[in-house]
Amino acid sequence: MFPLTRIVIPEILDTLDACHPDALRSRRDLRRLEWFLGGARWSARTAVEHRRDAEKGIFELGAGGGDLCRKLAASMPECTVTGLDFAARPAGLNPAVQWRSGDFFQTLSGSGGGILAGNLILHHFSDEALHTLGGMLAGFRVLLFSEPLRTSWSLRISRLAHPFVGKVTKHDMPASIRAGFRPGELARLLGLEKSTWRVSEIPRITGVLRFKAWRA
Repeated sequence: MFPLTRIVIPEILDTLDACHPDALRSRRDLRRLEWFLGGARWSARTAVEHRRDAEKGIFELGAGGGDLCRKLAASMPECTVTGLDFAARPAGLNPAVQWRSGDFFQTLSGSGGGILAGNLILHHFSDEALHTLGGMLAGFRVLLFSEPLRTSWSLRISRLAHPFVGKVTKHDMPASIRAGFRPGELARLLGLEKSTWRVSEIPRITGVLRFKAWRA
């Protein structure tokens, strides 16, 4: 099996200035890959299924360009949506969407709401950091994460995109997969107690793991 344990290394995109040509190219690549992977669509659709919890507020970790926040605000305009990211608030974002710039380990602290979501974000963090994040989840009722599935199949299928992406993405895709997750790992790393949380994990043929946890 490939690999048995997570390997978390820095991804090139995270080290580049936002205006660097390679960074701009990589973000374009990621938008196209997201269309294929469908993580934001799944999160938005699943959040609607938990509308009563969503009415207590929705937070997105690593909101980036705000695509998921846009989808959530459009599908549930009665809910408060908050994006958390190091980056500044994206231009043109729905005014109803709230935004917190900075390290979300700090900006999320003390927050609570119905739903906490993230798309291709948790694999960036060490096991220790994920344990720390897990200690901040007491105020949420539903967790929705779409993350790289750590299998040799995911690595093979990622290579099909090589002719269509830039050099940064060619490096970062396998790095993301090696830092990804297998079923059963995220709940353990976040410290989700079986007596408190129910968990659903769906490995997809596209190479992603769709993780949902909700209060028992």
